[in-house]
Amino acid sequence: MKFARITGTGSYLPEKILSNRDLENLLDTTDEWIYSRSGIRERHIAADSEFTCDLAEHAARHAIESAGRKPADIDLIVVATTTPDQVFPSTACLLQNRLGIHGCPAFDVQAVCAGFIYALDVVYRQIQTGGSKCALVVGAETFSRILNWQDRSTCVLFGDGAGAMIVEASDRPGILSSHLHADGAFKDLLCVPVGVSTAYQEILAGRAYTEMQGKEVFKWAVTALGDAVLEALQANDCDQSEIDWLVPHQANIRIIRAIARRLDLSMDNVIVTIDRHGNTSAASIPLAFDEAVRDNRIKPGQKIIFEAFGGGFTWGSMLLEY
Repeated sequence: MKFARITGTGSYLPEKILSNRDLENLLDTTDEWIYSRSGIRERHIAADSEFTCDLAEHAARHAIESAGRKPADIDLIVVATTTPDQVFPSTACLLQNRLGIHGCPAFDVQAVCAGFIYALDVVYRQIQTGGSKCALVVGAETFSRILNWQDRSTCVLFGDGAGAMIVEASDRPGILSSHLHADGAFKDLLCVPVGVSTAYQEILAGRAYTEMQGKEVFKWAVTALGDAVLEALQANDCDQSEIDWLVPHQANIRIIRAIARRLDLSMDNVIVTIDRHGNTSAASIPLAFDEAVRDNRIKPGQKIIFEAFGGGFTWGSMLLEY
């Protein structure tokens, strides 16, 4: 059986930065209120002419360059996104065309904030079974497009961005295990309650916005993510002390700290970007990972845990050696 190793990373953030101070001019809120509840100081917002595939392309090209590969080397493209450019074709197909790649499988995965782990799981299993040798996996979001900018309980939390990885078949261990979960019984706690099939007129009227019951989501996330992280450790007979880095979904600093405590892991060993990026949904893990790889915090041979939680509910974890 082949191993699946991350060989390249890339990311992209839109130029526009929206700070908490800026939001004070738009909403009944303050920098202190937002930061104390979420850990967010600012977020990036896509320009009116900038779309999810644009962000994905920038991140993908950086990852391909980082891996020392050419677009022609890629034989699988999986894009995790909640905010595709079009109903169809998929953002992955649009990205495939942008990169000049022809013929390989390309499709989107929709698991909201857990989407990147879901997409990476698909790539991992395709490589294990010989379906792919060099895959591109991307998390990209223009989440600002599905926010009600009058609702301070949601709009202050999210931002736009993209992150990407090249994952290749290898004789050396890389991704060690992946653990995915979902429970649709909690669908109403975090959702956009309309869609193309059920309420297309609401979408046309510009009322397709994110809704969230924050307290309930917070409680569920802390428990589910803690369990998912321990599941990954137990599956690999790995002690918590062996983990070098936790790269969590960047949803809320209080959730991140709670998971670190459960792992008995210092916050010095947790990659945190939420203060500057906000919650970029499916893009948050690859964005954070790319930053830490490029500034040399994450080094070859280290053990890393990814974890994420999103609407659905969807959640999961992944243990890997870089």
